[in-house]
Amino acid sequence: MKPGVPAYRQAGLREILIMKFFLVILFLSTTVLVKCQNNPSTRIHFTPTSFSNSFTLNSEPVLKIRPGDTVSTETIDAGGFDKKGVRRQKPGNPLTGPFYIENCSAGDVVAVTITRLALNRATAFTTESFVSRALPKTITNEFKKKFRLVKWNLDTLAGVATILDTSYEHLNNFKVPLKPFLGCIGVAPSNIKNEILSFFQGAFGGNMDFEAVTRKATVYLPVFHEGAYLYIGDGHALQGHGEIAGNALETSLDVEFTVRVIKKEVLSLKYPRVEDSTYIMATGFDKNLDEALKMATSGLLEWLQQDYHLSLQEATQVMSTSIEYTIAEIADPEVEVVAKIKKEALKTLKKYN
Repeated sequence: MKPGVPAYRQAGLREILIMKFFLVILFLSTTVLVKCQNNPSTRIHFTPTSFSNSFTLNSEPVLKIRPGDTVSTETIDAGGFDKKGVRRQKPGNPLTGPFYIENCSAGDVVAVTITRLALNRATAFTTESFVSRALPKTITNEFKKKFRLVKWNLDTLAGVATILDTSYEHLNNFKVPLKPFLGCIGVAPSNIKNEILSFFQGAFGGNMDFEAVTRKATVYLPVFHEGAYLYIGDGHALQGHGEIAGNALETSLDVEFTVRVIKKEVLSLKYPRVEDSTYIMATGFDKNLDEALKMATSGLLEWLQQDYHLSLQEATQVMSTSIEYTIAEIADPEVEVVAKIKKEALKTLKKYN
């Protein structure tokens, strides 16, 4: 208490100071809200005019976007052909991008939700082959003598694909259901050149060739550089697990996606995750199948411990009863294994994150 100042006056001064403090907080909050209202998320239609055969930091961004923005764009096929059959880029998984994401820094996670994905032409191609990891050399060597492309028809109304090549005697009535997805989604990697060809996959995402990367799925990617430098491409009309012919039903796509940024203080990732309405899924990549499986399982374990606060002992019971595996890719330089668990199996657990 100040000497010579009555207690009731000092109490009044304290009330005035407290009121001023709250008025300042209110003013700052209102200012931030106004700024947010002045910068609402937007829908952007982007028509690509150039494409990249690498996930790279060394290309100028084709577009700057903000968290919350929705981008509508298109991809060309793995051979470089667009929806009109015009070659736009050399073969080798040409990518649309890079998209620079504002307020996205190294160590953050970018969450890409695919809000729309659709075939934009009536044809696809694949190869007549088996990759070396799929079968004994006595069989796979048979296809090294010749390289043959096989064309397919995509009937989007009936939702099926059929072979256009009439040389297959027993496949005249063979049809498979369409299930389009993105073969490539990733950010600029962290290596000596900050660049890697679009055939590869890894911590940055890349050529994952995983069928769950489709409409309504969210892909979580670790970020290694300011702006992330997001790429998409390599449209597939359908693919069996592993891509054992070396190609899926390769085609072009119309794609719409939205992005959000999860700051590193909230989530840190080593490898990509995928989530849809049914599963949470963790990926693992390695030249060795066993190591890829361990990596994917570790990623799923980490996810369960982060979101459900499971102890290691508790996780043994949840995972051993409910885990599923997909060998998503064996045709690329590294094997990709996905460890996943149904959300239905977790519904009785308390979710903290």
